[in-house]
Amino acid sequence: MATITLTISALPAHVRTARLMAATVARRAGIAASAIDEIRLAVGEACSRAVAAHKLHCPTQPILLQLIDGSGADPVSEPRTDTTSRAARANGSATRRFEVVVSDRAPSKDSDETINHVEPILDGLFLDGDDTPPGGISGFSPGLGLAVITGLADEVSIEPQELGTVVRMSWPLGTDQTRDPSSN
Repeated sequence: MATITLTISALPAHVRTARLMAATVARRAGIAASAIDEIRLAVGEACSRAVAAHKLHCPTQPILLQLIDGSGADPVSEPRTDTTSRAARANGSATRRFEVVVSDRAPSKDSDETINHVEPILDGLFLDGDDTPPGGISGFSPGLGLAVITGLADEVSIEPQELGTVVRMSWPLGTDQTRDPSSN
């Protein structure tokens, strides 16, 4: 299992670099060609959200992107207990996955009051009036990007923490080991 770590500045131009790097590593890991565009878009959404948050709260802090190729065993890493390590095929072997982790250092907005409050799924996606959030699309909340990520990735984990948010996305590696000749 190889892990590639990329640290980017909170600049929109670096989101393109992150997307290209994720697509390249995913292709080399054996992800199906049909999923490459989804990975590129999901990584772009996660990084754009992190860049927007950093520009507001901590513009000098870097954003961390980890690309984890689950195509082999990693004897150094500690055992994981989340869904990426628990997934198993019918024959009992673990499903190998390509995982992308985007970590920012912007403070999360959740307070003790909102953590236990359950809201309807569309609350917070649309803004009232003509407000345009920083980095957002007119009429849409920046939280819409997280909804897009959820629709694109096979498994998603969004972990708001005291000092930032960690967005984990993963896709199963293709069982077909033949690769597209143009992927080199």
